Amino acid sequence: MTLAAIHFRQTIFFAQRFCVLVTLFCFSGQLAAAQCSVSSGSWPIPLVELYTSEGCSSCPPADRWLSGLTADHSSSERVIPLALHVNYWDYIGWKDRFAQSKFSTRQREMVRLNHSAIVYTPQVMLNGKDFRAWGSDSFSRAVGEINRQPAHAWITLTLSPSDSNELQVTANARARSGVALYVALYENNLQSKIKAGENQGRQLHHDSVVREWYGPLSMDRDGRVTWQLSVRLSPEWVAAKMGLVAFAQDPTTGEILQAIRLPWCAG
Repeated sequence: MTLAAIHFRQTIFFAQRFCVLVTLFCFSGQLAAAQCSVSSGSWPIPLVELYTSEGCSSCPPADRWLSGLTADHSSSERVIPLALHVNYWDYIGWKDRFAQSKFSTRQREMVRLNHSAIVYTPQVMLNGKDFRAWGSDSFSRAVGEINRQPAHAWITLTLSPSDSNELQVTANARARSGVALYVALYENNLQSKIKAGENQGRQLHHDSVVREWYGPLSMDRDGRVTWQLSVRLSPEWVAAKMGLVAFAQDPTTGEILQAIRLPWCAG
């Protein structure tokens, strides 16, 4: 098969998947004008977790790379990025306002599941596995290989915003028993002027920054879970720049079985 033929088949492959997602989104909008919803398909979308910090001088290139994934709307059919800011760099003079101790804890747990003892930043996890070649063509190839596998979990995520700066979140997931569901609330287009530490004097830009983190929510014996929550947004958050990510994970291996993203919608 010629290279042109391969590229043509790949184009058709992802175009068909995009049409499925668009159909699902539009159909959900017809059902309820006051909410928006997205459902996963029959293929897996891998999750990228970037462990980063504003106190780390080697992190800005990784932050820019993740912003590129966020800005590329076509990539949402192939890969879903999240930035988890860790707090263990705060001691050197700059406190990262996006950092949370729970993200440092998760990174250490993911490192343990990777049978490693090395915790570092910036660290990229692709579907729960340490992936050091994130800035190379190897990343696109790895994502493509995951996309071509059959899905082993199915997720529906629904968002119902209101005028009172609250939102109702509903997540339904189905997988094998023992799988856990996570939901993350993220924000894009964030800026920080760094006044101390290794990045002193820099203006940093961040996207897909996790603001709230929910889970693990365990599947029942039938391999299902339904989760609902009313979330009040912080006054400093900008609703139009926010969105939700839900993903299913095997807690014994760290493998991400499926992920979906739902950008903010006004209903």
